[in-house]
Amino acid sequence: MTAVAEMLKATEAAVVSRVSLREVNRVIDEHIIPDSFVSLDNGRHVRAAACWMISFYFDSAKRLTAEERLNTIRAAEGRLLSNNVSEWSLLLLQDWTIHDEFLTIDLAPFVRRTAERLNELEAARDMVTASDDILGGTAIISGTRIPVYDVAASVTAGIPTQRILEAYPSLSERQIRLAAIFAEANPARGRPRSAGDLPEGAVIVTDRRISRRRKAG
Repeated sequence: MTAVAEMLKATEAAVVSRVSLREVNRVIDEHIIPDSFVSLDNGRHVRAAACWMISFYFDSAKRLTAEERLNTIRAAEGRLLSNNVSEWSLLLLQDWTIHDEFLTIDLAPFVRRTAERLNELEAARDMVTASDDILGGTAIISGTRIPVYDVAASVTAGIPTQRILEAYPSLSERQIRLAAIFAEANPARGRPRSAGDLPEGAVIVTDRRISRRRKAG
């Protein structure tokens, strides 16, 4: 499993925390999560252990004030730093009940959900491979020649899983789900092809142009 201290890209942190990339950037910019859990070197990165803090902050917004949520995160930070636990299996065994005057909060469900989501992210990483010998280095699902972003695009478009399975019979439902997670955590680079662009390999047969008629003066 992904280590507690591993630094995730902002897009990966958004997937694991189940929030938007904009919200991840917000918790960084507003110092909602501890600065010690953030790195701005070579892009924005967030420590894996901070993902459940991000989930908690937004999921509890309707029930707790901003001050109460921040106090809870600071208390959790203190426990993490004092215990110095590096494995999620050990982290899950700890008591994550936070007491703040008359307020008692159990953070265990957030920690557990984050650990599960990190497992899926790691499985998605392991499932995808790229080689110059296959489709020119396009990211594909291991053991196939199926581009992972093509499968993910079908999921994003709302195409039912059964239809995707019919189009890619060699895949499983789990592989389809992981493909969507991988693509969300690793957005494809480059601009989308516009409607006027030619597909790769297309050949112009004729380029006869018709001049515009001048309007009668």
